[in-house]
Amino acid sequence: MLRPVRPSGWWFDAVLLAGFAAVTLALVWRTPLLDLDLAVRDFVDAHRPGWLDTTLRWCNRLGQGGQVLTPLALIAAFVMARRRHTVRPFLLVVGAFALTYVTIGPLKLWTDRLAASEHIDPHPELLFHAEQGMSYPSGHVVNAIVWYGVLAALLTGALRPGLVLAIRYTVPLVLLFTTTYLSFHWLSDGLAAILLGLFLDRVLQRVPWDAVPLGRIDRAGWGAPFFDRPAQVQAPERITR
Repeated sequence: MLRPVRPSGWWFDAVLLAGFAAVTLALVWRTPLLDLDLAVRDFVDAHRPGWLDTTLRWCNRLGQGGQVLTPLALIAAFVMARRRHTVRPFLLVVGAFALTYVTIGPLKLWTDRLAASEHIDPHPELLFHAEQGMSYPSGHVVNAIVWYGVLAALLTGALRPGLVLAIRYTVPLVLLFTTTYLSFHWLSDGLAAILLGLFLDRVLQRVPWDAVPLGRIDRAGWGAPFFDRPAQVQAPERITR
């Protein structure tokens, strides 16, 4: 049985994939989206003071997968595994790493798009550049949606719900802004990354991690449920007279 997601059903997944395909085709067919990419790139290049450039470069590091996000997820998984006496938090981390590895990199190589800061031609074409580009989609934004979703899932119950939601949604929006404003990516790179990242996040949410058989680990007592823990029932208060 797959775990429930919100919105429920597969229709939202289909919308996300259709949106990603639409953005991709819009770039291939040279629609006005290319003109918007150029207009945004030229505007931010002309309105980027030095102090803001430095600040946003530091903020942009929040989306580095191998240097920041994966270690953070591993630390959170280790802490929660120790607290709950189960190794299942690590399953989500491994699943997220595998899913992003087989999607983001191959898509970047296939689309072969130069970054906004590198492109000097009047039309930012998407495919088949003479020089290899790896701009589409934005890996920082996809990683942020997936990995901060992993962190939110691991820390649910340990942190306040409002803080969990902030972790899950605020950082991806910050990275969409920073990667575009710094011309690391075209605007359309980030828009496509949001659609792809949300789809991958829903894939990870659906996996029944607590039902994955772990063999000897289960028999050793370290395979207890983690992601579908039943709510703790509080004992009724004693009535005093």
